[in-house]
Order: sequence, then C-alpha cells, then structure tokens
Amino acid sequence: MNRLNRKVEYALMALKVMSQKRAGELTSAKEVVEQTGCPFDATARVLQLMAQKEILRSEQGAYGGYVLVRDLSRVSYYELSEIILGEMGLAKCLTSEPSCDLKEKCNIYSPISNLNRKLMEFYQNVSIGELLRLKDRVDERIEAVP
Repeated sequence: MNRLNRKVEYALMALKVMSQKRAGELTSAKEVVEQTGCPFDATARVLQLMAQKEILRSEQGAYGGYVLVRDLSRVSYYELSEIILGEMGLAKCLTSEPSCDLKEKCNIYSPISNLNRKLMEFYQNVSIGELLRLKDRVDERIEAVP
C-alpha cells in the first residue's frame, strides 16, 4: 500500500488549520503544533518548505507567522508531496536516484512504471482543497475497490 508520509501529514494538518482562518490571517508554527500535536521542528520545516514554494508566505517578527497565498483547490496532492518529499516514484528506478542494480534484468519494470504513472495521475487530480473539505469521517459515497 502506498502510505502517507508523516511530513506530508504534518503539512496537511497545518494547511487545514490555516484554511479555517480568515483570509490573510497569520498562523504561527507554535499555533499549528498546539492545535494538532505535531512535533514542532518537523512542522516548522514543512511550513518553511511550503513558503519557499509559495503556497504560504512567511511574515517575520515577534508577531510573525505564515499566511496562505495559494488557493488550495489549485494545489494538487502530487505537488504538495513533491514539495515536502522531493521527486515521487513507487520504485527507485522511477526517479532520478541512482538506478537499481536489477534494472537490466528486471521483469516488473513495465508494470510498476504503469502503476506509478496511474498513481501520479491520480495524485495530480486530487486537490488539497478537495481533500481538506472532506468530512472528518469516511464519506459513504466512496466505494471500495472490489
């Protein structure tokens, strides 16, 4: 199963906190941590990464913090994951990392590559805004895959 990374979880939790505020209202890393229970250092780091990629804007000073500057309905789960984790791929051979020793004789490269492409397309089509608007319980309309 493709598991959600903790750092991405922290980013999503921070964005949920920030999305519930008035437009332009600042949120500090401390405030996010207090509301979510996430570790401070990891939360501060994901906030910095999102500010570097202009999802957030950082305001310095004693009363500083972060403010949302991008419409979360225009930020995909894929984009957020790449901001937080770097290049995405199910297997090492599907990223720019040094190639796998088995690549020459690999008999599953093609199907794994196809699965990777389908997952990346799916992630590109899920907006953070849509994800965060979902109810806090499982929506009954979501059907299980047979």
